[in-house]
Amino acid sequence: MGRRWLVTGCSSGLGRAVAAAAAAAGDSVLATARKPAALHDLQRRYPDRIATAALDVCDPGQCEAAVAHAVDRLGGVDVLVNNAGTGLFGAVEEVSDQELREQLETLAIGPWRLARLVLPLMRSQGSGHIVNVSSVVGRMALPGLAAYVTAKHALEGMSQALAAEVGGLGIRVTVLEPGQFASRYGSSLAEARSRVAAYDPVTGPVREALRGMEGNADLGDPDRFAEVVLRIVAADRTPLRVPVGPDAYAYLGASDEAHREDFETARTFTLGAS
Repeated sequence: MGRRWLVTGCSSGLGRAVAAAAAAAGDSVLATARKPAALHDLQRRYPDRIATAALDVCDPGQCEAAVAHAVDRLGGVDVLVNNAGTGLFGAVEEVSDQELREQLETLAIGPWRLARLVLPLMRSQGSGHIVNVSSVVGRMALPGLAAYVTAKHALEGMSQALAAEVGGLGIRVTVLEPGQFASRYGSSLAEARSRVAAYDPVTGPVREALRGMEGNADLGDPDRFAEVVLRIVAADRTPLRVPVGPDAYAYLGASDEAHREDFETARTFTLGAS
């Protein structure tokens, strides 16, 4: 019997690639998007393996309905892939309380809500895998992505706690940390309503790089990302955090080294302090 997947954010990019790869491998998938019409061609390709549903992860009712639909159509959920997301570009001073709340709702609270909904199913069957799609900025930061970085750090913290809670119940948790992929992330990035020109020299180059991601042949291929996801789900054991893409290892390697240097420098301020 194949696995049963619930994948969020399947209208394009990484989520769409994961849903298609799982179906091609013979598994059953509930592919979701805020506008499910965007999934019709995917369903036509795999009519016996892909079902679709409308899902805005910020809507508790739609989250409950999606999980119920997965149970009704697929018989349950073996793999939850929390991929849906949106980005906000703005420095800390530029981002309003409401904009920050919206980013946290989509990237941290929505995945938490869906995990909470599928966990009773996974506990009852004694198995399951929750895959949370984070980013390299889940462990580092870039200027101009303050709200996005904050939300991804929150997602990684939740995932680490969850892994410790469910490890003895037959449920696995994996955090994927993709680097740059040729997706619509950069082109769909919203801008904070407030703009402070003083930050432009620092944030401007980041904004320009992100806007140029879609269609860039030098960036990661979403289909390769999907291959990694399938390998992880099929494996018996996996690390909690899995960087995806060659640039992800370069970014996070440099970030980890900087953290180690800061850690050692901090000793000089605290050792011997009363």
